[in-house]
Amino acid sequence: MAEQIKKKDIRALTKEQLRAFFVSQGNKAFRGNQVYEWLWHKSAHSFEVMTNISKETRDMLEANFVINHIKVDQMQRSKDGTIKNAVRLHDDLIVESVLIPTSSRTTACVSSQVGCSLDCKFCATARLKRMRNLNPDEIYDQVVAIDNESRLYFDRPLSNIVFMGMGEPLMNYNNVLKAIDKITSPEGLGMSPKRITVSTSGVPKIIKKMADEGVKFKLAVSLHSAIDEIRTSIMPFNATFTLAELRESLVYWYTKTNSRITYEYVVWEGINDAQKDVDALVDFCRFAPSKVNLIEYNPIDDGEFRQASNKAIERYVATLEKNGIVVTVRRSRGKDIDAACGQLANKQ
Repeated sequence: MAEQIKKKDIRALTKEQLRAFFVSQGNKAFRGNQVYEWLWHKSAHSFEVMTNISKETRDMLEANFVINHIKVDQMQRSKDGTIKNAVRLHDDLIVESVLIPTSSRTTACVSSQVGCSLDCKFCATARLKRMRNLNPDEIYDQVVAIDNESRLYFDRPLSNIVFMGMGEPLMNYNNVLKAIDKITSPEGLGMSPKRITVSTSGVPKIIKKMADEGVKFKLAVSLHSAIDEIRTSIMPFNATFTLAELRESLVYWYTKTNSRITYEYVVWEGINDAQKDVDALVDFCRFAPSKVNLIEYNPIDDGEFRQASNKAIERYVATLEKNGIVVTVRRSRGKDIDAACGQLANKQ
């Protein structure tokens, strides 16, 4: 283990740095291109599989570098087809990722942190302390693993990615962006950024930063209440990142990107199921073009939060539609294996 710690993670190097390394070793720069292709486009787990490189060169790489590849430690399959992976990282920490199949697509729900930086009371992941951010390659590897499972079990490639797994993506912004860059690059997986959604609980400064940087992926906001007092009671960080600041950043996002926002919204009995809650959401949606996903609540054992009645959900739908706001009711997948929204908590 001590020897491995001294070795640099080769996937932390850019292609230019790899090329420079080979030149420094008296080798040809194009060898760096070959290794880079093996690492990203072919997702090599070891140097041994790099068969167009000499044994001597592979040994030299082995002596200097390590590939900190993830391992799918446990895979669970739901009766509805959903697959949950317990992913072991190189330092033996665990995160979870999920493959969600429908008749027309397969979606990867990936994690960005071990644990979570935030403190949403209704989310099992928030009860885990944040151990560390995931590196770009660890995020990338989750996508590759789910793409392989999609091809194996559903006979089609992965079509969509959502950053809705463990962690707050905007609290690991730089690494998430680097991972998306690799996922969308022709030298990586070549996926369209329009098929990627980053879901955040709302970090206004970073939302503005994304807008300024002209990102092409979609933005979703885990909202759950458009009334500050209520939102703070269930999402305490809202006291720091208020709804007014969030709203301002979202208007800025739309002005810069011309990309509408999706609001993820769970309705709970006795918390946000009154008419005033619906009216506040309608008002919040008016500031920038948006749509609302009403998400079925998935209990996390203690019973503090309870799914609202169908009547309350119907009131939300009717009021939103009356005001010209697109709304969809999302039924959760993978509940029987704790793979649904808010349930990822490394129970094993």
